[in-house]
Parts: sequence; structure tokens; C-alpha cells
Amino acid sequence: MSEQKEVAASGRSMTGRVVSTKMEKTVAIAVERLIRHPVVGKYVRRTTRLLAHDEANACREGDLVSIVECRPISRHKSWRVAEILRRAGSE
Repeated sequence: MSEQKEVAASGRSMTGRVVSTKMEKTVAIAVERLIRHPVVGKYVRRTTRLLAHDEANACREGDLVSIVECRPISRHKSWRVAEILRRAGSE
């Protein structure tokens, strides 16, 4: 019964940068997207800040991570860290 099943990612997935690791088993992820300004027509960068579950506390600030949607874990947290794509400072 101590086996842990790998759950398939059925929801959305995003890529973002870790901006805060000051919570237990939780990281704040900044996800950037480009939107087109309706009047000017210029592409503008917008940032969404999401809280994600990090079970192993493996993420550090500046890491590039992939997150997937999951069931609500707490009031603001319904994403979990799927994998660390690139460590901070290893560019």
C-alpha cells in the first residue's frame, strides 16, 4: 500500500519561473504570456502568479518549471510541479 501511483496529467499545463519558495511545500510561479493590445496592436507581456504544490521542496528561486493542474489542494493552490526544466544559474 506504500506504492505511489503516477497520475496522468489530464488538465492544463504551463511553464513558468519560480519567484518565491518561502512556504512549506508551496512555490509561487510567474507565468508570462503575450497579449495583443487592442488599440495599439503591440504585443504586451503579462504575468500571472500561481501557487503550486512542491511535495519534495526541490524548487529554488529562479528555476524554470513545468506545472500541471490538479484538484484544489488549498484555497489558492490547485497546481502542482510536474518537473524542473532548468535549474537557476545553470544557463
